[in-house]
Amino acid sequence: MHVLSVIHGNDARTELFAPAVTELGHELDEWSFAWHEPPPRPLDAYDAVLVFGGAMHADHDDRHPWLREETLWLEQLLMRRVPTLGVCLGAQLLARAAGSWVGPLEEPEIGWYEVELTDEGAADPVLGSLPRRFEAFQWHHYTYGTPPGAVELARSASCTQSFRLGETCWGVQFHPEVTESQVQGWIDDPLDPAPDPERLRAETAAKIGSWNALGRRLCGAFLRAAESLPVGAG
Repeated sequence: MHVLSVIHGNDARTELFAPAVTELGHELDEWSFAWHEPPPRPLDAYDAVLVFGGAMHADHDDRHPWLREETLWLEQLLMRRVPTLGVCLGAQLLARAAGSWVGPLEEPEIGWYEVELTDEGAADPVLGSLPRRFEAFQWHHYTYGTPPGAVELARSASCTQSFRLGETCWGVQFHPEVTESQVQGWIDDPLDPAPDPERLRAETAAKIGSWNALGRRLCGAFLRAAESLPVGAG
């Protein structure tokens, strides 16, 4: 398959998922609407799409006008039933494209938080690859409403954590793609300071290995689902 990774900044790239995609024999292109240049292939020529996080929020069109263009494109992906996985901001943008709301949490989730699958999540071909309960790495100030017609797949104590829309679109609020070096860079960013950064560094060093194993598992499950769901299915 030809897989497109849509990114939103140099500090929120494909990370762990990049080698996972290529190791399974697929071709990966990384591209951003913010670059204002054509993607390596026509956007309708990709067999599957990954949409990752970023420092901006899903309703920041006034600061990042290209977000509107990206959201309209995501609407087309949903209509064409292209296999798509959104992560953090990517999940929020998919929810927005599907007609749901996005907005700020009362308190951001930054660090390691327990997530639990719903019954539908446990039976899902992608989210069901994860344990029923697991500790996930989070870094988000916003949340979303489960889109109309979607199925909620996971929750934390604070908010919804995952959904599936139809048979081809998944969103996850947590970060299954992060690497330790990426997290360290986020902790060092003065524009979005982490609470108790030294504790977060220590927790991440202890937990990132097992978390990366789950991230690779999730990525593989999505790619297997995408292989079995040709464009137009669902």
